[in-house]
Amino acid sequence: MRPQIRGLLTALLTTAVVAAGAGTASAGTTADRTADRVRPRALPTTVDGGAWKSGHVQGMAVDRRKGFMYFSFTNLLVKTDLSGRPVGSVTGFTGHLGDLDLNTADGRVYGSLEYKAAKAFYIAIFDGDRITRMDMDAETTGVVSTVHLEEVVDDYTADMDGDGVFDGDTARTADHRYGCSGIDGVAFGPAFDDRRWGGGYGRPRQQLLTVAYGVYANTSRQDNDNQVLLQYDIRRWKRYERPLTEADPHTSGPASPDGKYFSYTGNTTYGVQNLDYDAYSGNWLLAAYKGTKPGFPNYSLFVVDGSRRPVPGPVAGQPEPERGMLLPLLARGLHHPESGTYGWESTGQYGLVSLDDGRFYLAEAGTVVEDGVTKQTGKAVMNRWTGEVPTPFTPVVTDDTDDSADPSDYPGHMPHPGHIGHIGHLH
Repeated sequence: MRPQIRGLLTALLTTAVVAAGAGTASAGTTADRTADRVRPRALPTTVDGGAWKSGHVQGMAVDRRKGFMYFSFTNLLVKTDLSGRPVGSVTGFTGHLGDLDLNTADGRVYGSLEYKAAKAFYIAIFDGDRITRMDMDAETTGVVSTVHLEEVVDDYTADMDGDGVFDGDTARTADHRYGCSGIDGVAFGPAFDDRRWGGGYGRPRQQLLTVAYGVYANTSRQDNDNQVLLQYDIRRWKRYERPLTEADPHTSGPASPDGKYFSYTGNTTYGVQNLDYDAYSGNWLLAAYKGTKPGFPNYSLFVVDGSRRPVPGPVAGQPEPERGMLLPLLARGLHHPESGTYGWESTGQYGLVSLDDGRFYLAEAGTVVEDGVTKQTGKAVMNRWTGEVPTPFTPVVTDDTDDSADPSDYPGHMPHPGHIGHIGHLH
């Protein structure tokens, strides 16, 4: 590379990292000045999501500009301020509410929502501005809309053994294409293959919604060793959005995703529990419950290398030869030569939020007994990425934004020019 070009790229990257650490874009344009007027709020090292008679904590999202946290407790959504004071909740779910992420384009919170018995899988979309009191009903208050994902239904209900019978919600079957048990991890980020979507060299890249399959743990089959990730362009999803009607599940949604990708990790227990894109490194983090296959290291955290585009290739383990778009893991951390997989041992399965400056909120789940009633607890705890093995996170001990990571600490790549356009993206 010519010295002049190298110097220009270095300057651009330095500017991008400084902007990410400050939490704002660099000054100059009208958008930049607007961002400066609405500065992201300083973040505490912990945010307590409370104790609830519910399922365990499944995911989190933070709206840093408005100063709110959102916690999913399986059948309950809780909204708190940054001091942990509950300001609203959404109740009445009989399905499984999973991982969450904030869409900065429309300010709403998106989460995975499953109704396996009804063969219905949705993205639930919460209007956080309208969540203003506790115990708001999911069906009748208008704070939730849903979009149906037909691709997930097709893979979940696939009759893989050809006996003409769908065996239902069980891992002990050859059914469920790729071992699909539904969906869980959700996150906003750029297209894996950005050639289709543009961006780069200072231009914002189109943000897509990425949805990760749940995958049954089953050691007797080989076609469930991939994480399956779908990407959707949601800019026209308003036409699909419908109120939640659990008694009569709707099927309004896109017929297919805008991209389907596979990452070879080995079988995990229920797939990617929490998914997040980290704009600081350009990588994707996949937190999972450990798998049980003896031929794999069964890591609990995988990182997809965002600097490498997906490549076409054979989808490992399928009963009939199949080709798909393959996502490479970041070649850092622990390494298992026999399977070729990389990863770490880490928490994050109950909640994982990148702050896009080298820091992350990880959820801590627990239980308490109050007046003889067992309740589930969830707490967001700030950590800094170190990349150490086996555990790559260390808790942050001071509030505010002074403990962001040094770029050399991060076991990935410095953001390439295609990432500069939205390096300051805040969840």
